[in-house]
Amino acid sequence: MDVLIVGGGLLGRETARRLDSLGHGVVVVDERAENLALLPAGFGGVTFVGFPMDLNVLRRAGIESCDAVAVTTADDNLNIAVVQIAKNYFQVGRVAARISDPAREDIFEEKGLRTVCPTNMAAEKLVADLVSPWQSRQVTFGTATVALEAHPVEKRYFGRTTGDLDIPGCGIFAVIKPDGRFILKETAGNIPLAEGDAVVVSRRID
Repeated sequence: MDVLIVGGGLLGRETARRLDSLGHGVVVVDERAENLALLPAGFGGVTFVGFPMDLNVLRRAGIESCDAVAVTTADDNLNIAVVQIAKNYFQVGRVAARISDPAREDIFEEKGLRTVCPTNMAAEKLVADLVSPWQSRQVTFGTATVALEAHPVEKRYFGRTTGDLDIPGCGIFAVIKPDGRFILKETAGNIPLAEGDAVVVSRRID
């Protein structure tokens, strides 16, 4: 897969490093050459200095032939603008934007724009670490290692089921009820959710 990453900050560089290590073709665009210079020495992708709102910059960076675009700058407005350009103008099928403001994530998701909110993700992890009765675990199946993490069910999902949950990059593994019952989704299907529940998600880490 050929991926264009717009933004050479910490998130953009780490995303680029991971994709490169998995063998994908990666191009990173940033206005500041000094950000691109911080990519690891073994990075095998391509870097390009330029303003990401410039269509010619995006073209020269290869957006017309890429399979996916991730926009990871620290500016929410810029990220949304660029991801809309990628999706609607260049017709890139897989696009995602970093959104720092949690209040805006749902708004843009409703418009069909895939977003990732580091603020929400960090808050969920902190809350789970502070109040979850079940700590994160790692399980190895053959050569694959999977992290199992418990997250308290948010109020907006009370009265709904696990089929309504959307947790990017994760699968729903089970639900822990307040009385300690551990209900596997594989055997129970879509599990009703209520106050006090915790959902166990699986995420491949290796």
